[in-house]
Amino acid sequence: MAQCVTKVELSISCENLLDKDVGSKSDPLCVLLQSTGNDKWVELDRTERVKNDENPNFSKKLHIDYYFEQVQKLKFGVYDIDNKSVDLNDDDYLGGFECTLGQIVSSKKLTRPLELKKGKPAGKGMITIIADEIKDNRCITLDIEAKNLDNKDFLGKSDPFLEFFKQGEDGKWQLTYRTEVVKNNLNPCWRKFSVPLQTFCDSDLSKQIKVHCTDYDDDGSHDLIGIFETKVSELQKSDGGTPVEFDCINPEKKQKKKNYKNSGVVRVKSCKINVEYSFLDYIMGGCQLNFTVGIDFTGSNGDPRSPDSLHYLSPNGQNEYLIAIWTVGNIIQDYDTDKLFPAFGFGAQVPPKWQVSHEFAINFNPSNPYCQGITGIVEAYRQCLPQVKLYGPTNFSPIINHVARFAAGAAQQKTASQYFVLLIITDGEITDLDQTRNAIVNASKLPMSVIIIGVGSADFKAMEFLDGDNGVLKSMSGEPVARDIVQFVAFRQFQKEPKEALSQAVLAEIPNQVVSYFKLLGLPPVKLPEKKQP
Repeated sequence: MAQCVTKVELSISCENLLDKDVGSKSDPLCVLLQSTGNDKWVELDRTERVKNDENPNFSKKLHIDYYFEQVQKLKFGVYDIDNKSVDLNDDDYLGGFECTLGQIVSSKKLTRPLELKKGKPAGKGMITIIADEIKDNRCITLDIEAKNLDNKDFLGKSDPFLEFFKQGEDGKWQLTYRTEVVKNNLNPCWRKFSVPLQTFCDSDLSKQIKVHCTDYDDDGSHDLIGIFETKVSELQKSDGGTPVEFDCINPEKKQKKKNYKNSGVVRVKSCKINVEYSFLDYIMGGCQLNFTVGIDFTGSNGDPRSPDSLHYLSPNGQNEYLIAIWTVGNIIQDYDTDKLFPAFGFGAQVPPKWQVSHEFAINFNPSNPYCQGITGIVEAYRQCLPQVKLYGPTNFSPIINHVARFAAGAAQQKTASQYFVLLIITDGEITDLDQTRNAIVNASKLPMSVIIIGVGSADFKAMEFLDGDNGVLKSMSGEPVARDIVQFVAFRQFQKEPKEALSQAVLAEIPNQVVSYFKLLGLPPVKLPEKKQP
């Protein structure tokens, strides 16, 4: 019997959140976590941060697979975000709510009080979750600008952004997308963006869409510039190359001024509807995941012969490095047909000249660093360990750049046939952080992801910084990452957990990262699986 699985989209909003900021309102973000058992949770996704808003209506929708035959315990946590770190431990907790996915989909719309801990309400804070089954795999891509917008600021110019709304079953307008803010500009051009067609208009091209153009203020008291209504069928008229224009109307100004024309013009330069392919579409279309391992052999790991060393092999032949390799590799290897995986070490003095290397093949064959399967990597690691001298420093960029060269070669093929996943296992702080930032920014434009597992008890703040959303991580020259390609996990958080919990946390972002790259280039799967006729 086929599994009962479907994609579900969750829309999140909150009311009356606690105010944790002095002199302003909280800057909330909502994180979605799923239970892995034993009161342990793994993050699935998170919304954007909304500044100075105690009643946020989050624009970003959260997606999750729904299995009828499983109890999927979820936790929604709301935090006040006051820094750029992705780590939520140093942010104020505004309250949470636990339930099952089954409860959400059966209710369609769920409104519940937030709690700081069980039985302790988070003030008057409430959370509302709306669930929709995703049945349409098309998305709408819009390129929009505006001209001659009203100036709402006394000093400087307006800081405009757009919000798109559709009418829900209850007749209320639901937020479907919010653009970025363009600072100090009355003729803004927003970044091109894509939204699932079902999210945007319930896949109904004739459904009424309301658009708000608003001037952003840091204190949350945004000023409405104007409103207009349209339909996707009208937006599509821009496909011929001629922009579609809409008068931005401010209701108050229109009522007060007899000769009022508009508060500016919004121009839709292009509107395209395309199929949104899934990770499975690409894998079944023949996309191969090329897996590479990078292992930290720096002196901070300790003498491998000492039981205190992170490289020490216990009586059962295990250590944290090997567990990490097994955990990630056993899943990744199913998506590579030849099962030949290159494995490198860094930070060690290597025979015969005992020079420090940050990119040496652990099988000591630089012309053929490939190991046969995950067992081959494990065996090469065990044989390599007594032959090298642990040294330093901890440099990531050579191995990242090494894999990036192969990814760049694959990118030139202009097909969705290859994607590269680099697993780096390390015990300490990055020494070449600036060079690593440059390497990651470069790799973010390639078919490549970087997984970092931190072993031991070191301070991993730099790793958490690398695992940032678009625009947070930048190169030394200020260039932002094209997309988020880094996933960091501290091994110590999963020492007492089943291996499945570690693999789920480590690999959770890979499918979206694969899809985001091929989507960025507009590449369809190499060959789509044939659909069987009923």
